[in-house]
Amino acid sequence: MILLHGSDGLTNAARYRLAAQMIADAGHAVLLPRYFEATGDTRARYGDIRLKFPLWREAVEIVLGDPAFGAQHGRVGIVGFSLGGALALALAARSPRIHAVVNFFGFEPAGLRDGRPLPPTLILHGGADRVVPVANAAAIERHIKAQGGTVESHIYPGEGHGLSLASLPDAIARARGFLQRHL
Repeated sequence: MILLHGSDGLTNAARYRLAAQMIADAGHAVLLPRYFEATGDTRARYGDIRLKFPLWREAVEIVLGDPAFGAQHGRVGIVGFSLGGALALALAARSPRIHAVVNFFGFEPAGLRDGRPLPPTLILHGGADRVVPVANAAAIERHIKAQGGTVESHIYPGEGHGLSLASLPDAIARARGFLQRHL
């Protein structure tokens, strides 16, 4: 499994370590690449995302292309949060090595519709998200269905960008179940 942080980078590393531990507890090896190192950033600025997105994607593609990574891991899944969710989708549209995607409130990346069909994808999004409007989740879901792909989606009413402690256990259970079925 590859876990991709959001625009906060690893400034809140404890949050991503917890997510990595939950994935590992479900029996998966987890990598948390520091893809912002490709641009010397610690956080993403909103105005820089479009410009730097291809560089961050390429940084994660290096991990995917590493022969040692492929030799040790058969089926690859990606879990991404916000910016990391968009990167996960963009990577899956380019690489046949990715077998499942879990997208936590990520946006639809440019070029998604020009790529290969996406692998099974789980979309988890807050219904009141003002950072990445929930319309992004619906557009991604429609795109995957139009490709004939497998997609599951759950919108958390009243939730914003991120999930509250009330919704988090359900999201974790959905993500674990999804990954067990598809990896």
